Amino acid sequence: MASPAFPRCDDTGAWKALRQHFDGTGRGFDARQALQADPARVQAFSLEAPQVFADLSKNLLDAQADRLLLQLAQECGLTAQRDAMFAGEKINATEGRQVMHFLLRAPRQGGADARLSAELAQVHETLARMLAFAEELRTDASITDVVNIGIGGSDLGPQMATLALDSFVAPGKRFHFVSNIDGHELAAVLRQLKPEGTLFLIASKTFTTVETMTNARSARQWFTQQGGRDVSRHFAALTTNVQAAAEFGIGRTFGFWDWVGGRYSMWSAIGLPIAIAVGAQRFRELLDGAHAMDRHFREQPLERNLPVRLALLDVWYRGFHGFTSRSVAPYHSALRRLPAYLQQLEMESNGKRVDRQGRELPYATSPVVWGEPGTNGQHAYFQMLHQGTDVVPVEFIAVKKPEHGLAEHHPQLLANVLAQAAALMQGKSDPGGHRHFPGNRPSTMLLLDRLDPRSLGALVALYEHRVFCAGALWGINSFDQWGVELGKVLAKDIAPRLASGDTVGLDASTAALVQRLRD
Repeated sequence: MASPAFPRCDDTGAWKALRQHFDGTGRGFDARQALQADPARVQAFSLEAPQVFADLSKNLLDAQADRLLLQLAQECGLTAQRDAMFAGEKINATEGRQVMHFLLRAPRQGGADARLSAELAQVHETLARMLAFAEELRTDASITDVVNIGIGGSDLGPQMATLALDSFVAPGKRFHFVSNIDGHELAAVLRQLKPEGTLFLIASKTFTTVETMTNARSARQWFTQQGGRDVSRHFAALTTNVQAAAEFGIGRTFGFWDWVGGRYSMWSAIGLPIAIAVGAQRFRELLDGAHAMDRHFREQPLERNLPVRLALLDVWYRGFHGFTSRSVAPYHSALRRLPAYLQQLEMESNGKRVDRQGRELPYATSPVVWGEPGTNGQHAYFQMLHQGTDVVPVEFIAVKKPEHGLAEHHPQLLANVLAQAAALMQGKSDPGGHRHFPGNRPSTMLLLDRLDPRSLGALVALYEHRVFCAGALWGINSFDQWGVELGKVLAKDIAPRLASGDTVGLDASTAALVQRLRD
């Protein structure tokens, strides 16, 4: 993938044509007028994917821009780049790794390229062990609390999914997630626990992550000080470093592979908290939903391929309209951690400033991703969305059928999500200015029939593939994260200085702050 065989988006004829179109008429496109003039626009800009319906008709995209964006995907070799990933090629060139999170949800038979049969067999062996352990825990009434200690991909995915599937969680068990090295977070969880009723899951591929191992050691110390016995029964490790886990006192480990990036790992052993929460059968349904989206991505033509179409919108909005962020507004409280999960998935993947050859990029890449569940967001940041100086595309996620029996609530929730999308587009005229809404503010509507394991799996896989497509078009490696490392290295240097007071070699600001924190 380091080969220039796949051109960068700005090296294509389609990019130049898009620039001409945008400067000519695309910049002034009005979605309100387009919908009024063409009743068929909704159908033309709607797509069906497994478990997800998407209405893109309120976006600032006319037929010509849409055609040129699809041409851009073709000229960048997007399908060939996709096929290289699914064939197990080492598309993560800077780390020399394959990228095969899709293999974690592939069926044992016929779910992947035949060349990956050995890896697929290992996946299913680990999956069977993990799900057997999850079922054992679910029927163990003595374990009332499960504490997942991890950070980044070892925290955000399992936490998001466990909360999202709360309606399916086994009664009698509570789930806690500790990630921050700030001791206040762990202390707040430990106050709720009894050692004899707690299982700690230590999630770290290398078993060396500073935040995770600091929290793990503190949890073990609390466990023994509170009279806990048998660390090997009350601690399990999600890691490939079996030796380090054994030295910690853990005998039960579940591993994964270097071709799984942390932010793509909730389908692996990192998903053990999800499996304990919802059970083996529903965890397999989560995998099935993701695999269905994998097939959609692999098999559908570009024009009917939902991950591709969403990625093309991202390129259009960042590279031409200059929109710097995207707000994700899930109108389902169980999806409240989805925006945080997507922040890592998208910004860690595509927050890059050089292409695969190390050349500095002349265009913008990942937008800032942020959001809150509706209707809470309406009473917070939606003021800016409607009347602020920046245009922020919004991604609404709505669920048709609730998992509760409170009859009055869900119709109001659905009315609000529809109203907000309509209001952003329609706007409202006020000569006095204070009540003027400019309108023509773009949004996408993603609809699920219900929020269950299968639909959640499809939704998350949709976002994974969208990120891959955008990165492929921008010509970047979406699967390394060197930007995470520098701060870690500096923290290791500064930590002992806080104890010793040595500030030699530090910049003046950092040195002064070290001294102030020691006073």
